[in-house]
Amino acid sequence: MKNTPFTQKHIALGAKMAEFAGYNMPISYTGINDEHTAVRNNAGVFDVSHMGEFILKGENALDLIQRIASNDASKLTSGKAQYSCLPNEKGGIIDDLIVYCIEENKVYMLVVNAGNIDKVWSWIKQHNTKDVVMHNISDKTCLLAIQGPDATKILQPLTEIDIMNLKYYTFVKGKFAGVDNVLISATGYTGSGGVEIYFEDKDEDANKIWEAIFNGGAQQGIKPIGLGARDTLRLEMGYCLYGNDIDDTTSPLEAGLGWITKFTKDFTAREILEKQKAEGVAQKLVGIEMVEKGIPRHDYEIKDHMGAVIGRVTSGTQSPSLGKAIAMGYVNTTYSPIGQQVYVKVRDKLLIAKVVKMPFV
Repeated sequence: MKNTPFTQKHIALGAKMAEFAGYNMPISYTGINDEHTAVRNNAGVFDVSHMGEFILKGENALDLIQRIASNDASKLTSGKAQYSCLPNEKGGIIDDLIVYCIEENKVYMLVVNAGNIDKVWSWIKQHNTKDVVMHNISDKTCLLAIQGPDATKILQPLTEIDIMNLKYYTFVKGKFAGVDNVLISATGYTGSGGVEIYFEDKDEDANKIWEAIFNGGAQQGIKPIGLGARDTLRLEMGYCLYGNDIDDTTSPLEAGLGWITKFTKDFTAREILEKQKAEGVAQKLVGIEMVEKGIPRHDYEIKDHMGAVIGRVTSGTQSPSLGKAIAMGYVNTTYSPIGQQVYVKVRDKLLIAKVVKMPFV
C-alpha cells in the first residue's frame, strides 16, 4: 500500500485509515457528518495526493487531447481548466478527468482518478502517434483540496495571489506559504467552493504547506476531512464517482454528461455517441430520494410497482445536509422523469422512492 506525503499526519491526528486505490488514506477523523458539515459551512482540507497527474507537451499536444477526450479542449486558454472524459471504442468511459491548459496549444496537465492511472496512461500512449512528450508526474505531485465557503478567505494571507476572486475552473501559479511554483485551481468536488493546490512532492515543502494551512486556519476552525465526507459531499451535488456511477460500460450521455460531449470535433466513439444523442439512450442516471425509511446502497435493485427490475443504485447515503436518504442510479429511460415513483429493494423490502432533480442540495 502506498503512502501520500501526509499519511503520517493523518495517523497522528487519529484518522480512521483504509486502503483506497492502492493508497493508505484517511476515511474520517471526527466522523463523516461532522466533517461534511464543516465543509458545507466553513472549510476543510482533503489530502487527494493519490490522484494522477500527466503532463503532455509539444505542438501536437492539443491534437492528442482532442482525439481522446469528449470535451473541446481547443476552447481552453492558458490558466483555464475543463472537465472532460475519455470514451473507449464502445462509447463507455475510461475515466473522467480535468484538463489544465498550462500553455495554450503546447503544454497541458491531465488530472485522472487514482485507480485509473495505469489504464489512462496506457490509453494515451497508445493514441500518441505524433510524438507528444508525455510525463507521468503522479508520484512527484502533492494535491490538497481546501474546500468550503470560507476556504479562500482562510488561505488568502498565505499568498500574494488574489485567490478570493479566482473564477471557477481557472488557475494560477505562484508562491504559496513560502513555496514556489504552486498551482492554485478554483476546482473541487464538493460544490461548496474553495481551491485545489498542486505542488511538488518535497517533504519540506509538503510539511510547510500543511502546517501553514492549519496554523493559519486554526482560529477559523479549519478541519482535516476524510474520503467518507468527500463521498457524501459529491453525492449531494450529483457528481459522478468513477467505478460507481460511471465506468467502461456507461456512456457519458447515459450519465448525464452530454454537456462535456462535443460533436464539433472528431474523437473516440464519436459516431456511437452521436447516434445515442439522436436516438436516445435506453437508461439514464437519475437522482433518487427515499420516501420510506431506508438507505439505498451501491448495487441495490430499483424496481417498478410490479416488482420488475428497472435499474440499480450506483451511489447512496443518508444525506447529512438534508437528513434523508438519497441515491444516484441508472433506470430505464421510461422511469427517468422527475417525480416518477420507483421502489428500491433494501434488504428484502421494496421501499418507496422518487426520482428527483440533481443536485440534491
